[in-house]
Amino acid sequence: MVNIPVLEQMNQILHILFIFLPFLWALGTLPPPDALFLWAMEQVLEFGLGGSSMSTHLRLLIMFIISTGTAVTSYFIPSTVGVVLFMTGLGFLLSLNLSEMVFGFKHSVTGHRVGTKSKALPNSSEKQFTWKEYLFYSIVLVLALLETGLLHHFAGFSQISKNSPQAIVGYILMILFIILWILKEIQSVYIFGIFRNPIYPKHAQTVTLFLEKQTKLMKIGVVRRILINLVSPFAMIAFLSLDSSLQGLHSVSVSIGFTRAFRMVWQNTENALLETVIVSAVHLLISNTDIWWNRNLDTGIRLLLVGIMRDRLIQFISKLQFAVTVLLASWTEKKRRKSTTTLCVLNIVFSPFMLVFMVFSTLLSSPLLPLFTLPLFLVGFPRPIQSWPGVVGTTACVCADTVYYYQMVPSLNTALQSAMAAGSLGLLLPGSHYLGRFQDRLIWIMILECGYTYCCINIKGLELQETSCHTAEARRVDEVFEGAFEQEEYARVCSINEHFGNVLTPCTVLPVKLYSDARNVLSGIIDSHDNLKEFKGDLVKVLVWILLQYCSRRSNVQENVHKTENKGKASLIILPALNTSPQTESPEDTDSLNSENLDDWSDDVFGEEPTIKKGKEERDQLKVLPGINLPIPGSVESQRVGKHSAGTVTEDSLYQAVALGYPATDKGKQEAMAYIPLMEFSCSHSHLLSLPEEWISNCLPNSKVKEMSSLFPEDWYHFVLRQLECFHSEENASDVVEEIAKDRVLKDFYVHAVMTCYFSLFGVDNMIPSPGHILRVYSGVFPWSLALDWLTEKPELFQLALKAFRYTLKLMIDKVSLGPIEDFKELTNCLEEYESDWYIGLVSDEKWKEAILQEKPYLFSLGYDPNMGVYTGRVLTLQELLIQVGKLNAEAVRGQWANLSWELLYATNDDEERYSIQAHPLLLRNLTVQAADPPLGYPIYSSKPLHIHLF
Repeated sequence: MVNIPVLEQMNQILHILFIFLPFLWALGTLPPPDALFLWAMEQVLEFGLGGSSMSTHLRLLIMFIISTGTAVTSYFIPSTVGVVLFMTGLGFLLSLNLSEMVFGFKHSVTGHRVGTKSKALPNSSEKQFTWKEYLFYSIVLVLALLETGLLHHFAGFSQISKNSPQAIVGYILMILFIILWILKEIQSVYIFGIFRNPIYPKHAQTVTLFLEKQTKLMKIGVVRRILINLVSPFAMIAFLSLDSSLQGLHSVSVSIGFTRAFRMVWQNTENALLETVIVSAVHLLISNTDIWWNRNLDTGIRLLLVGIMRDRLIQFISKLQFAVTVLLASWTEKKRRKSTTTLCVLNIVFSPFMLVFMVFSTLLSSPLLPLFTLPLFLVGFPRPIQSWPGVVGTTACVCADTVYYYQMVPSLNTALQSAMAAGSLGLLLPGSHYLGRFQDRLIWIMILECGYTYCCINIKGLELQETSCHTAEARRVDEVFEGAFEQEEYARVCSINEHFGNVLTPCTVLPVKLYSDARNVLSGIIDSHDNLKEFKGDLVKVLVWILLQYCSRRSNVQENVHKTENKGKASLIILPALNTSPQTESPEDTDSLNSENLDDWSDDVFGEEPTIKKGKEERDQLKVLPGINLPIPGSVESQRVGKHSAGTVTEDSLYQAVALGYPATDKGKQEAMAYIPLMEFSCSHSHLLSLPEEWISNCLPNSKVKEMSSLFPEDWYHFVLRQLECFHSEENASDVVEEIAKDRVLKDFYVHAVMTCYFSLFGVDNMIPSPGHILRVYSGVFPWSLALDWLTEKPELFQLALKAFRYTLKLMIDKVSLGPIEDFKELTNCLEEYESDWYIGLVSDEKWKEAILQEKPYLFSLGYDPNMGVYTGRVLTLQELLIQVGKLNAEAVRGQWANLSWELLYATNDDEERYSIQAHPLLLRNLTVQAADPPLGYPIYSSKPLHIHLF
């Protein structure tokens, strides 16, 4: 029979509830269906089945289905030993990172099959998992099954008493819990987050010094990890196997409770140990069997209830601390004190009601939502631990600074592995948040998933641009860390945390391989007349070195194993002869090279590109010399050139220089063009260092070439030749080098190429360059000259010339900072260091990012600060440095993220300067908003779920 009054009562209740649904939705208390579904699965998986929240929604769904099937299956197994073995084995296997293990095993099998090595990323599973780990897990599983089966089969069952085997195991667990708690607390810089740990190193400026001081702590961490991974699980399995409740087979409570208990032993060992100790202590303290706790509940359900109470109690304490911090933040902020005084007073007066809101929020495991981060609290809707929909790590506001986080993550992953294994970061729970700080970098770390010997995290990188709000909170973060990690040696042994009310509690420092960023003002260096004068002389030497090195490597690549049949024949080489015309230099030759007839390449630093004068001057520059038909650049012209008639082609005319780009000259006054005859090398090995043919075509008048040829350093040229490695394989290497050094044809090629590049870099006026000129050319904006078009048509040569210019600038700065160069050997060593260990270029270059990802030891960039009006140098140095890490109040983060979601999505507050995003040192409000997932937050880097082995 249907109970009509009950249905009528339910109908009335639902009608009242439906009236309030829009109001609950407007307040953000009514959850969306997807968030409610995922939250319910997480809660059941964690507290009902002994699992953990998962890093992705798909993993959560699959794990929920498998775990539920395990509990259901255990209900139908008829044998008590079979049930215990089934729960132990499945509990262990499900607590492992199975998906990554299977993927790694499959990848390794595939790699062996094709005979190739795995080229995985440093954080990928196929590189982390080894056969030793598979063997370790297999041995642990076998031992756990043996222990469970033997104890359950042979040990006698009796109600727990002070002398029973289960009670003795309970005493051992209590001792283990106390030892592990002590070992965990002494790993962090603060005990309980309040008192300074006297064992922790007081001050360490370098990684080496810190690691020396932390040696004892690392040894303690190893002992702690052994106790957690091996001793504690087996002790708890013994406690569960000896329980008399397992005799009642066909019981839903036994199936659920013990399935969870045997799973928690491995999934979350520290929490399981705490719960087991509490249950054991209550058993020993309450000997009366008529009490409801002992009479109606079996051990599995007791552990389940204790686990829920433990979690909710920790949540309530965190929420209470967060609420008090919001009240203090509102009261201590002078600008808002008048407007928030009333709210603070109301919170104190109606504190019982506020506590009711906290309790209700705690029971639902939903965030405590401070409206606009004011002391006006609501209960946010229940949501998963991740707080945001979508896949972790798929969205980020990528910018030029993202590459710095991308480079440091693998090393940070390794450092986190050691710290988590040692217990330096405290108790690892899904939903925990950590903040790391180094120079201008802020790293946000969130734990997504935990299991037996592994942890899954997400790492976010916050913006490097220091806005006013960002700077204010970053300064407070620095103060908190400095007070913890940079104490003087004579400080008190056990000082108190001065920033206890902050949502950030310092934990430890991590040695991480990353780039330190140093910015220097180059005033007095780049604008020094003497330095710039030396710069011009050094540039020629650097050009010679770079071209010789390039041709040497090029010859090694192109060298064939066998010799060609024409080895004995002389090579026909085009040489721009320097004195092939009897004509004297005309006055117009010199005048035409003055800057008055060319472009106005101003010295304005802020000009984007050099401009060329328009009008008649531009048209004059495109005039050709009389009697010459202008050929297509790069082609061989066979028409009438000079005195040769149309239709006749002579050997000389085939190599006549193209006149494109020459300044206009008067009719009848034509300067002789450089004549290019057929030449051959005097040394048979000179072809190893021969320049590409397109680089030896002529584009300058004879007068200019002769003028600049005197600047060519022959002694340096000979020295570099002797240092080349391409001749070391020859039998008579020294003799070969001497023969090549005497080859004037080869030398003239290099004279022509080097001086043409030199002319292109400095333009028409061969004067001392200005700092603005240095910056423009360094940035790749060359001054207009006769050789500019010729050089830009040869991209490789253009890049080599630009690299030589940048190397020379770095050399000039090093000479001022470190002292002058003594000899050619020292100069060679310096240039070789630039080539191997440095990237010298622009921050905006794509190669800058490539160099960071390739972990070049040093990077240098030249810049200009328009605010200060100074030239700056930026140096990145790759080294192992210390990152300071602290733990954030998880409920403070969830509460502020819940408010962010409510304010932007429900209240649609799109004010970029809204109060809830303003900086506050206690709440770290601005940084917390940044760390939210886009589009509400704006981290510049977000990693995919990273699996860390705590093995």
